[in-house]
Amino acid sequence: MPVAVISGATKGIGKAISVKLAAEGFDLALYARTMTDLEKLKEELIVKHPSLKILIKATDAGNENEVKSFADAVIEVFDSVDILVNNAGIYYPGNVTDEPEGQLERMIAVNLYSAYHLTRALLPLMKKKAAGHIFNMSSVAALKAYPGGGSYSISKYALQGFSDNLRDELKAYGIKVTAICPGATWSNSWSGSGVKEERIMKAEDIAAVLWTAYSLSLQAVMEQIVLRPQLGDL
Repeated sequence: MPVAVISGATKGIGKAISVKLAAEGFDLALYARTMTDLEKLKEELIVKHPSLKILIKATDAGNENEVKSFADAVIEVFDSVDILVNNAGIYYPGNVTDEPEGQLERMIAVNLYSAYHLTRALLPLMKKKAAGHIFNMSSVAALKAYPGGGSYSISKYALQGFSDNLRDELKAYGIKVTAICPGATWSNSWSGSGVKEERIMKAEDIAAVLWTAYSLSLQAVMEQIVLRPQLGDL
């Protein structure tokens, strides 16, 4: 069976992608910070798809050693990686001039370094097969500065640069790289915000677009995908 590796897999976009790829017959390697959330998701997926092999490992995306330990577990269990989804991320609002000290370092660690270290660790498997698709979950915040974006926007701009460089480096290896840049997408974090659920995108929309990009012929790659709510950004 094909194998997908997904970070930040238990909530929002990450969970929607996990559910979609399980339905498409992928074995999965999943990480998130909380083991109970991972166990619950694994149980949900196995009930629907009992033949799947699912690796779960509690991992702090901001901890380089834990991310590398997760990668080691993936390599031990699976012989190949067909899809890698660098989805783990955090968001704190703020402006560069007044946000708390250390906010940039934390968001760079989670939003950029986690993708950097996991990708580097798993690339030998993908290069060996001369195939695969890497999806980096960027944001519209990587495309245009906005009030209150601060370090979050900076970290997503950096992730976009990482994705662009990967795309250029991996062309010759048959490995595709896509940056997905969503606008407001529904997750539990929007509960209590006063924003109506129908005003913003569904996490399943992002999963559907990822699958469409993966399903293209070998000759084609979507380098960047931008999605926004129909009524525009909030």
